[in-house]
Amino acid sequence: MIDWILQEWMQILGFATGAACVFLAARRNVWTYPLGIANNLVFLAVFVPAGLYAAAGLQVVYLVLGIHGWIHWTRGVEQDREYIARTPRRAVFPLIAAGLAGAAVLTWVLSTFTDSQVALADAATTSASLVAQYMLNRKWIENWFVWIGVDIAFVALSIATGLWIVAALYALFIVLCVYGYRGWRATARATAVEAETPAHA
Repeated sequence: MIDWILQEWMQILGFATGAACVFLAARRNVWTYPLGIANNLVFLAVFVPAGLYAAAGLQVVYLVLGIHGWIHWTRGVEQDREYIARTPRRAVFPLIAAGLAGAAVLTWVLSTFTDSQVALADAATTSASLVAQYMLNRKWIENWFVWIGVDIAFVALSIATGLWIVAALYALFIVLCVYGYRGWRATARATAVEAETPAHA
């Protein structure tokens, strides 16, 4: 057991920080961002040796998006713990277009310049993750649907590349995403009811 822990400690640390990060996001707690940044550094060290180059590069981009989200959740309208918004209709097409374009570009890069054996899957999950993270930063509730889809894909991808602990983590993420969506939806409904209730003189 000790030998296994010593051998897989990076994946275990990634599991712990990743689970805590998603749980805090579900609770709308701004500490999700510093923990998320720590998780990015751990997974960067895990994914490169496994040949998941896009997923590794994703961790670097996550650092930037983590700072973006941290600023929004501490200085923007998102800093209100009760604030939750629907994805604006005008943003839906740009988000889809950005996801598809990102997947196409990353697939080409991985197929052309790396030895990745899972270029399309790696690129698609990476691009979708970036879209989901941006939506989370803005506290758009539909981000949880995108994350669930990404996490399902990452479970399969992690199993295919032998990262069993990471696969288990993403399976846990699916559960946490459902928890997050239900919690955010309940808060949004409660806030809407409160806003519609007339104040008593």
